[in-house]
Amino acid sequence: MELWITATIAAAFFQTLRFMLQKVLATGTLSATGSTLARFAYAQPFAWVVLAGYLALRGGGFPAIDPVFWLWGLAGGVGQILATVMVVMMFRTRNFAVGITLKKTEVIQTALLGLVLLGEVISVGGWLAIGIGLAGVLLLSKTPGDARASWRDLGSRVILLGLASGFFFAVSGVGYRAATLAVDSADPFLRALVALSFVNLMQCTVLLPWLRWREPGQIAAVWGARKVAVWMGLASMAGSLGWFTAFTQQTAAYVFALGQVELIFSLAASVLFFRERVTVRELGGIALLTASILVLVLVV
Repeated sequence: MELWITATIAAAFFQTLRFMLQKVLATGTLSATGSTLARFAYAQPFAWVVLAGYLALRGGGFPAIDPVFWLWGLAGGVGQILATVMVVMMFRTRNFAVGITLKKTEVIQTALLGLVLLGEVISVGGWLAIGIGLAGVLLLSKTPGDARASWRDLGSRVILLGLASGFFFAVSGVGYRAATLAVDSADPFLRALVALSFVNLMQCTVLLPWLRWREPGQIAAVWGARKVAVWMGLASMAGSLGWFTAFTQQTAAYVFALGQVELIFSLAASVLFFRERVTVRELGGIALLTASILVLVLVV
């Protein structure tokens, strides 16, 4: 199995675990932005410890970094911050599995952004897989309890949050793909670790003054939530390392498309941990998204 496939599946698993913990924090004492800071802040120590340990075991010096890394890394980091805040907000309007699924509009948006910004072309088979996945997203966009609501209702708050979070995740994916390519090393794991550590640091640098200005009490609340947040940080670091490793090997659109395997994990979490009911319509949408993953693996 290719490295990017293994890394993506691992990333999807750890991301689901992280979203589960983040949902618990977001529905408790932390705001959407506060829980987002907790995710990055508690991942920081783990990322730097793993990087230092890997450099010590591997030997050799620190890899050179092209100056363009900082621009791509900042763009990806800010995009991820905005996308994560919107996903946390979705947790309060949809159930867990469907909230995760709506953000998967990131796949087709990533393909388009990757083409425009990086010139990365998607094959016909790749577009087929993405199209099947998009059909599943649209099927899942009906708001429970309202027979009149559908994906056409663009005034719906959850639809707008889903589309916007997908766009900003697309920005983060393309930015991270370009940032990892700007690290001068033939070792994909080292490139991923360097990019992850510095991008995560930039995200904390952006979020701390914002919370200090807009939600000053949240910084103390983030520290107060450390017993849960530290595990979220560990899961976040592991998931992000998987994504960054995959980005060093494959285009962001294909990585995100395969990453839809996360839906299987999130459905299990929704039913087993949060005791949320999943409808037949939602299961149909998830089945379509699963089919898109199978097509992608066959054609790439």
